[in-house]
Amino acid sequence: MKLHLKKPLIFFDLETTGISVTRDRIVQLGYIKVMPNGEEKAGNFFVNPEMHIPAEATAVHHITDEMVADKPTFKQLAKQLEQIFKGCDLAGYNSNRFDVPLLIEEFLRAGISFDTHNAHFIDVQNIFHKKEPRTLVAAYRFYCGKELDGAHSADCDIRATYEVLQAQLDRYDDLQNDVAWLQDFTRMNRNVDPMGAMVYDDKDRPVFNFGKYKGRPVTEVLTKDPSYYSWMMNGDFALSSKHELTQIKLGMMRK
Repeated sequence: MKLHLKKPLIFFDLETTGISVTRDRIVQLGYIKVMPNGEEKAGNFFVNPEMHIPAEATAVHHITDEMVADKPTFKQLAKQLEQIFKGCDLAGYNSNRFDVPLLIEEFLRAGISFDTHNAHFIDVQNIFHKKEPRTLVAAYRFYCGKELDGAHSADCDIRATYEVLQAQLDRYDDLQNDVAWLQDFTRMNRNVDPMGAMVYDDKDRPVFNFGKYKGRPVTEVLTKDPSYYSWMMNGDFALSSKHELTQIKLGMMRK
């Protein structure tokens, strides 16, 4: 089924040095940019992560230190990637919990505040888990009737993710072919920050989503326990989480 798009939708996938958004780095980024008229533009970048790629990560994506030693760093690619992603909605497989937060983190490390506030996010894995809980390989077999050769290579994985979403729309009559609707369906929480350290409650207030203040409004906590802000800013939290927390604090100061 052809996607109904009002603006470009980028399907993207990251291969990384590990699974920590705050500590690990991108080693490969693959994308398919689908235009509203159905035109597709694909790209694939190998990235020097400026750190050792652990053996357990190489065992998954088969990318070694030697393979990316002469590749550009993310900082060197950041402006080019910003132009590719700018003004687009984003889609991927497990992207809401990992790929999107890590991409934003890499942009911030490169000195670019990548604005996603007007973007919609579709996590194809969440549709799959709500409908047929399995892996991407199984999703590709189940929905597309094909075996996924080259799994855990960003360009192969993202092509499969794109095809799975199209097949899901064909299969389920209750799925709407609309990016905003799919964002709501695939979203598990209404995150304030990509990592979900803060979420919106039923009154549209940012509340903490972890620790001793879980469920408490952020503004209330910062008023009663100002040191909590410093603790988070100095802690092992994503730069995007710290950025959003700072925006909330600045908003309080303006009132």
